Amino acid sequence: MARGYWLVKSEPSTYSWDDLVRDGGTRWDGVRNALARIHLAAMKRGDLALVYHSGDDKAVVGIARVTRAAYPDPSADDGRWLAVDLAPVRPLAERVPLATVKQDAKLARFALVKQSRLSVMPATAAEFARILFHAKTKEPR
Repeated sequence: MARGYWLVKSEPSTYSWDDLVRDGGTRWDGVRNALARIHLAAMKRGDLALVYHSGDDKAVVGIARVTRAAYPDPSADDGRWLAVDLAPVRPLAERVPLATVKQDAKLARFALVKQSRLSVMPATAAEFARILFHAKTKEPR
């Protein structure tokens, strides 16, 4: 089965890459957007996710792995909302600022450029690889 690729966003003052590393993993919950919920539902154990700091930081900073596929979000009153579990894989050797992503013609169709406010979004294998190229980081096995 093919691996899926994603990008998840968080305000670093709320939950940062360093928090994910310190905790060794987390439940990615609190997502309350219908399209992001569809993306969460599609995430499978073993998929990889780029971790993006939103807010003032605006950069891709690390790679996480989905350790538990979508399940009902315990932080929601409505059972339709979903969460996944993520664990850190590695930080990027170099952060990839949003400006770099937007300047790369090969990333022009990436959801981070087209739907910038979405907190969970898919990435193609080529988009994921291109981010890692800018980050001078190899894809984990």
